[in-house]
Amino acid sequence: MSTVKLVIPFYTTYGTNHQMAQIAEEAAKEAGAETRLRRFAETAPDEVVNGQDAWKEQLEKMQGIPEVSHDDMKWANAYLISVPTRYGNMPSQAAAFIDTLGPLWQNGDLANKAFSAMTSTSTMHGGRETTLQAMYVMAMHWGSVLVAPGYTGEIMFETGMPYGIAPTGGDIKDAEEKAIQHQAKRLVEMAAKLAA
Repeated sequence: MSTVKLVIPFYTTYGTNHQMAQIAEEAAKEAGAETRLRRFAETAPDEVVNGQDAWKEQLEKMQGIPEVSHDDMKWANAYLISVPTRYGNMPSQAAAFIDTLGPLWQNGDLANKAFSAMTSTSTMHGGRETTLQAMYVMAMHWGSVLVAPGYTGEIMFETGMPYGIAPTGGDIKDAEEKAIQHQAKRLVEMAAKLAA
């Protein structure tokens, strides 16, 4: 039985972070982790979602993926959050769930667990670094142990993003996929050391 229990909560509008989370989950499983792929609940009004075909189709595509719960957060000893950036921060859908975690934080249920984060932007300089840093600041409040990918593998020099992989929205390029895999495997490795 694996010592690493990784939950991968993600939010996506058009599919990029869903794809990133799936790549990370596959890599984490290869590294020996037990995983739970979860999505943040959609909180945008139905008329807004239904007014954009691509958004509506993506939401329908994910209906079989459970929404992240407090139970998932307590179960896990490692977290990998993947969300797009919204004005240099996480989207409100992710923040709405995180705002409910006060009781778990107070009980220490989020502490001493490995934490890493990924994001995406629609433009090259759309706030990816501030979004990742904001998530790491949040994790520090929890008492989590930050596991950014850093420049710990050749692929990270190619993508140039030591905080966490952050592609421009759309198709995931080969180098970005390799970087996601590297980040997930590094997280599992570090989580296993913490659990030992």
